[in-house]
Amino acid sequence: MALAEATNTPVAELIGVSKIYGQGDLRVKALDQLDLTVSRGDYLAVMGASGSGKSTAMNILGCLDRPSLGTYRLNGTAVEKLDDDALADVRNHSLGFVFQQFHLLPNATAMDNVMLPMVYAGVPPDERQERAAAALERVGLAERLENRPNQLSGGQQQRVAIARAIINRPSLLLADEPTGALDSSTTAEVLELFDELHQQGITLVMVTHEDDVAARARNIVRFQDGCIRSEATG
Repeated sequence: MALAEATNTPVAELIGVSKIYGQGDLRVKALDQLDLTVSRGDYLAVMGASGSGKSTAMNILGCLDRPSLGTYRLNGTAVEKLDDDALADVRNHSLGFVFQQFHLLPNATAMDNVMLPMVYAGVPPDERQERAAAALERVGLAERLENRPNQLSGGQQQRVAIARAIINRPSLLLADEPTGALDSSTTAEVLELFDELHQQGITLVMVTHEDDVAARARNIVRFQDGCIRSEATG
């Protein structure tokens, strides 16, 4: 399947975004007038040393934090102006998250874990089950619907987490070091899954410190001192 074509339509835009923590002598500028655009259909890898600002940028993209200055537009909406309830709604409907640690409910089945975002979104029970089963089949776990996390390998758990992240058909999928807890073989499997999701049209931003992982992306940005130091094509 051919790679999805990125368009000129922005899904996420950080415009002159700064993030400042603390006051006085303890004041730290984690982001410094950052400009970053993620276009529909893009696959962007974000790299940088610890303290470079990449995690802060990801938190703002994920509506987990607000900029101190500047604007963040998601699908054209200035989300920094939304209240906490509206931000929670945006996170549930427009964003998907995949983390290094899988954050699965240990006593819930793969189906139940994937259905959880739909519960909060008010999706009817029958539709929840149908969509969760389809999402797990999409990530290659059609035979594991009733397994709990302790009955799954690390790679399978991450696949459940990915199915959960895409279940509400997000505009933007955010992955923060998604292969950090996996061995090399399982890492390759998960990256192939991200490739497939991108080919199917999902817009993806992934934080990683590994060059070979970043090389799978269409575009790569490197952060330094709260700014983008360089941009390249993967």
